[in-house]
Amino acid sequence: MLRLLRFLTAGLLLAWAIAPAQALPGVGSHHAPSAPQETGFLNRTVEVGGVTYRFEVYLPEQFRRDDRKSWPVILFLHGRGERGSEGMWQTQIGLPQAVRDHPERWLFVIVMPQCPLPLYWTDAQMLSMAMSALDQETSEFHLDPERTYLSGLSMGGYGAWELARLYPRRWAAIAIASSGVFWSYEPERWQHLSTLPAEYAHALGRTPVWLFHGSDDNIVSSRQSELMFAAFKASGGHVRLWVYLGLKHDCWTRAYNEPDLPRWLLAHHIEVKAGAELPALAERLLIPLHPPALKLTPAVLDSLAGEYTDGRGRVVATLFRQGDLLYQKNTHGEIAELAAESKAVFFYPNGSSLNRLTFERDAEGRVTSAVLHDDRHEEHWEKRAASSGR
Repeated sequence: MLRLLRFLTAGLLLAWAIAPAQALPGVGSHHAPSAPQETGFLNRTVEVGGVTYRFEVYLPEQFRRDDRKSWPVILFLHGRGERGSEGMWQTQIGLPQAVRDHPERWLFVIVMPQCPLPLYWTDAQMLSMAMSALDQETSEFHLDPERTYLSGLSMGGYGAWELARLYPRRWAAIAIASSGVFWSYEPERWQHLSTLPAEYAHALGRTPVWLFHGSDDNIVSSRQSELMFAAFKASGGHVRLWVYLGLKHDCWTRAYNEPDLPRWLLAHHIEVKAGAELPALAERLLIPLHPPALKLTPAVLDSLAGEYTDGRGRVVATLFRQGDLLYQKNTHGEIAELAAESKAVFFYPNGSSLNRLTFERDAEGRVTSAVLHDDRHEEHWEKRAASSGR
């Protein structure tokens, strides 16, 4: 009997060991954790006319497939220099770059097709491919048809104008930089100067359009945006034109860095746009590259001069005055002029329009530190106390 009990016990233990995990109470009753959902810039493909095209889609970090939230979407068309077939080069400049700098501003799904060489966005098959990519991603990610936006720069702006004209009711708002409707590779279009801009303005009606251009653009003349602005103004459209004084062809870095641009896009919905409450608008602004400089006394400038160190005590900048001007020398010996926006805030008249150097003072008015900040980050520099002479 004892041998029989031992045999039965061994059999039960063996059966327990080899039984499926889900049959055991408390073991394997939970599903394996699912892989984290991908967000950010994702590789995608779309097939059009038997040809497979690679492209990118951007999903914000907050995007979730399972919450069924309907996200706004932007179709972005790149410029001539980003053409190719690898599917990724178009994410290097313009809107994708702005998204990397400020993801908190761009809470959109962004579809970024790529135009292969030697084609142009204005070719019929490329326009079809761009719309197919948009339609595919809109369906898969349940994007909001009432908040579908269009944007492009340079050659991509040429394509954006074509998509705007061909599908005028598809877009809640449109933003175009450094572009127009007179394609550089088809100069004969200028023969239709008196009619072409009006055709686009008539097709779009009151669809909100925001144009950006550099005043010194030597690739696509700023006259192109001026002509489109005039056409929309004459037809009672809804248009804004910002001309950046002193900028050449690349005005898109500045344009997509405008904090108001994503807010402006989201303020427009197709259902709102269709109503009579959307007024005619024709706004044209000249945007200076830098603010006007204040003239400060030599005594004030001298109070700012000195060595400035980083958090480890290393000298990162030396400020000095020459005449009525203040200069900054970095660790490589490079010298840059500083100009006063106010008594505490300085900018670089020969550098980026975004960089600022802000000086901090103690209760007695002595300069204690400076903060260098641009559009993305800031550095805190301590002013080194002047050594006393013997």
